[in-house]
Amino acid sequence: MNGTAPGSIRGASVSLADLEKKYDRTNAVDGVSLDIRSGEFLTLLGPSGSGKTTTLMMIAGFETPTAGDIAIDGQSVVAMPPYRRNIGMVFQNYALFPHLTVEENIGFPLKQRGVPKAERAKLVGEALELVQLPGYGGRHPRQLSGGQQQRVALARAIVFKPRLLLMDEPLGALDKQLRENLQLEMRRLHADLGITFIYVTHDQEEALTMSDRIAVMNDGKVAQVGRPEDLYDRPCNRFVAGFIGESNFLPAIVRSLEDDIVVAECEGVLVRALCPARPATGTQVTLTTRPERLRFADTLNGHAPQNRMSVTVTEAVFAGERCRYMLRAADGTSMVLKEPSSAAIRRRNVGERAEIAWSVADTILV
Repeated sequence: MNGTAPGSIRGASVSLADLEKKYDRTNAVDGVSLDIRSGEFLTLLGPSGSGKTTTLMMIAGFETPTAGDIAIDGQSVVAMPPYRRNIGMVFQNYALFPHLTVEENIGFPLKQRGVPKAERAKLVGEALELVQLPGYGGRHPRQLSGGQQQRVALARAIVFKPRLLLMDEPLGALDKQLRENLQLEMRRLHADLGITFIYVTHDQEEALTMSDRIAVMNDGKVAQVGRPEDLYDRPCNRFVAGFIGESNFLPAIVRSLEDDIVVAECEGVLVRALCPARPATGTQVTLTTRPERLRFADTLNGHAPQNRMSVTVTEAVFAGERCRYMLRAADGTSMVLKEPSSAAIRRRNVGERAEIAWSVADTILV
């Protein structure tokens, strides 16, 4: 949801240029360059140790870059202390003051800024409405559930109307259902406020659900940045394909090229894949396709260009809305196929031989 909602604040733009952070001899962040648009919801996604939280802390001003620059609305903030950056911040552990009421917790940044009491009360009330906690102002944090405490932390971060909100794994401590509900509320809040959100998570599904764009980080670098659907459907390398969702990886040898299609020999059969680059004939490559894009060939009616391969079912698991099959190709390569669970679809048995098919458009060279 890019752009600015009616009556809301215009979000800040953020530019990271060759950003580095070294600890002893370790590069926690290694040359990150990224432009975040005004009003965008951008997620830094990656495994533990990928540099995402360190990057966020440098934007906030809690860590000093070893090299590079951070600009907010075109102005460098590297030498600016955190309190002057006027950035909202939400942490995983909420960081609420236990001895203060909800109202006092939310009003704390306003009090620090010298906002008069009457104005504070008005702004706190508005923030409580935004996070759907009206009437909770007199309670203490210990009287709230984890989800309610996180909403209070969010209200405190937006009450002074920052143009940039940073969030570090804010939903990590919550149970799955509550986390999913709050993900949707975060999207609503982003649309209502119109400010820029930069969000850190290691949860791929969370990133796909919430973000306008995702920057996938690995070993201190940005591996790929793009819209959720682009990263899922067109991963640029094996790490991104394996980290976002589940992928099958097939070793292959390039046999020929047809426009933007590479024809590769895989498991003794020819498989076609999309390939923006043009690898030389004879090159060893890796092809990837998502498990839910595979189908048993005898269930297909369409005529889209299909890759086909013979396999043996080695494992069959009923998982509610889907059936998950482990398959083994002739050379021993394992693959996963997921298909919708339906009384109309025949279940496969372990040991059964079958032919699988999938679209050329769903096959990527990584």
